[in-house]
Amino acid sequence: MSTTATARPERRKQHISPLSRRPGFLTYAVLIAALLASVFPLYYSFVVPTRDNSVIGDSALSLTPGGHLFENIHRVFDKVDFWLAIRNSLIISTTVTVCCVLLASLAGFAFAKLPFRGRGALFLIVVITAMLPTQLGVVPLYMLMGHLGWIATLPAVIGPALVSAFAVFWMRQACEESVPYELVEAARIDGCSTLGTFWHVALPAIRPQASVLAMFTFMGAWNDFMWPLIVLDPSESPTVQTALSSLAAGYSLDYTLILSGAALGVLPLIVIFILLSRQIVAGVMQGAVKG
Repeated sequence: MSTTATARPERRKQHISPLSRRPGFLTYAVLIAALLASVFPLYYSFVVPTRDNSVIGDSALSLTPGGHLFENIHRVFDKVDFWLAIRNSLIISTTVTVCCVLLASLAGFAFAKLPFRGRGALFLIVVITAMLPTQLGVVPLYMLMGHLGWIATLPAVIGPALVSAFAVFWMRQACEESVPYELVEAARIDGCSTLGTFWHVALPAIRPQASVLAMFTFMGAWNDFMWPLIVLDPSESPTVQTALSSLAAGYSLDYTLILSGAALGVLPLIVIFILLSRQIVAGVMQGAVKG
């Protein structure tokens, strides 16, 4: 006699991915501690300008703002021409950022999507230049600025920073990942020129990565100290960083004065980050959601 055995269907063990688990208390505690450790120095650098120099010698840490902010800011503008420094830094940083993002995007699109002879070798040369120390080119670059007659002028700071090897590499990788060959070929079939293909197809696709590059470029140009100090006259054409070095000059350091100038100098960077925060997050997360 044949019997048909009905076996219960075995329960499949559900595989729970580590990424799907909810973080525990320890994870939140570590993240909160890291957040406080990162934010506290910035917060305290804004607290000190609101007080007088007695806060530096106090054994107890003063965490609440005081009432000397406007007095300290007034002293900053009295000691150095900080308005001129902010204007010069804005001109330099904005011009460098716009030109660097545009030129690097064009070069990255050419290296990624345009076939031409020697493309790999030329890109390798660009990458190698990123490995050279900046200090190695100070003397020849200063001589070049002298031949051009740009010493002690803003073009001497803007010209050498119009594009960088890192920016070209960054935008080339962005074009490789975000611009399919099919879109480029479709634009060519529709009669679009190479520049039109870049402007209407590639540039909208790499906008998040371009925003990240814009923030890094603006921050680097704004915080640059060595080259403006060499090629500019700090008394006639100061930048924010050279002006801050003038505040720190002397036999005794006025810490509230220095930190007041530093707080004024970091405000544009905070504004840029707030304006580009959505694009920055999109550019950082775009590679994480692929695949």
